[in-house]
Amino acid sequence: MPSLTRPATSKNIRQFLRGSVGAGVAVLARAVGALVLNKLFATYAPAGGLTRLAQFQNLMALLTTLPNDGTHVGLVKYLAPLRPGGPRYRLWLGAALVLNGAALLLGMSWLAVSGALSWRHTLLFGLGIGAVTGQALLGAALLAAGRLRAYVSLSVALAGLGPGAAAVALAQGWPLDEVLLTYLLAQGATLLPALGLTARAGLLRQLQPLGRVSPAAVRALGSFLLMAVSTLLFGKAVDYALRAHLLNTYGPAPTDLWQAVAKLSDNYTMVFGAVMSSVFYPRLAALTGQGAAARRYVRSIAGLLAGALAAGLGLIFLGRDWLLPLLFAPRLLAARELLAPQLLGDWAKFLSWIFLYQLMAQARTGRYVAVQAASAVVFVALLTVLLPAYGLAGALWANAARYGLLLLGCGLILMRNQE
Repeated sequence: MPSLTRPATSKNIRQFLRGSVGAGVAVLARAVGALVLNKLFATYAPAGGLTRLAQFQNLMALLTTLPNDGTHVGLVKYLAPLRPGGPRYRLWLGAALVLNGAALLLGMSWLAVSGALSWRHTLLFGLGIGAVTGQALLGAALLAAGRLRAYVSLSVALAGLGPGAAAVALAQGWPLDEVLLTYLLAQGATLLPALGLTARAGLLRQLQPLGRVSPAAVRALGSFLLMAVSTLLFGKAVDYALRAHLLNTYGPAPTDLWQAVAKLSDNYTMVFGAVMSSVFYPRLAALTGQGAAARRYVRSIAGLLAGALAAGLGLIFLGRDWLLPLLFAPRLLAARELLAPQLLGDWAKFLSWIFLYQLMAQARTGRYVAVQAASAVVFVALLTVLLPAYGLAGALWANAARYGLLLLGCGLILMRNQE
């Protein structure tokens, strides 16, 4: 048995690394775009501009989490083994369109009632979010079909248009609200090349947007949507409320220090998440029903990532004195005092994602939601204790403790399941 396991482990690692390199261009483009955008707002926007950008992106995430982290994750799973243009293929795409439309309608209704934006800005925001969601759905179809080159091209366009438009708007001295909407609408413009790429790949053949909707497909994708609801309620909404609280309590300039650390984390989290969603998750989903093979794959990737992540995050910590001024602005160098707990929490968070991806691949909705809910409750409890005692640093130590406990719990569950 050992002689069979070692080659299988090596093969899994080679496949993961080859896939990671294949997705590297798309990941690099997105990372560079995010870094440029952060630098623009840290340097040229008024004090608190970096936090305003993050809050606007969080608002975008509140409306796109259900499609991106729910519908599209399930779509990749169910489209991957199907022939593009076939009857079942069209049914899955139709179900995804229905669920995305319902999610966006719900989100825009909440936004209109909340009064967070003016009516004009709400309409423009809705237009941009709809277009961004449409291109994300088409990107999921490209990914499921293995059209990595087209997917990379779309990612490069998305990464370039948003920051480029924001740079022009900032240079023109536009109000910050207008700059942020310009950034969103420029990203939404990638819907047009996405349509061209998917049509050229033959993925839209015989598609009938107003055709029959399959209740079974809607229910199957709905289970992934429920997982995304937990991410929305116990992740994005908590982050949005925390940022608003920090702004009101500590003011824009001090909160920018916390936000600089969080933004740095967002950049490499985006890279890691892109690799895991485009390489690890599709392979794990393909192993559904093959318990032994799936466990070997998970163990081999977990062993690889534990050391690689520790090394990478350690390098970031060692280079913090030049990274923070380089990526943001010299005034944000003071954020280096906040970096250690963020990096510790991210190491634990990334490793715990391996377990969460397993639940997603197995469509174990109840357990996934329970884990997210418990994690959020623990985080809020930790914040109530650590924020008054340690200020901004308390938010980061609460985050580190949250994911440390989550990783410990995930490890115990995995060990029990393998006994």
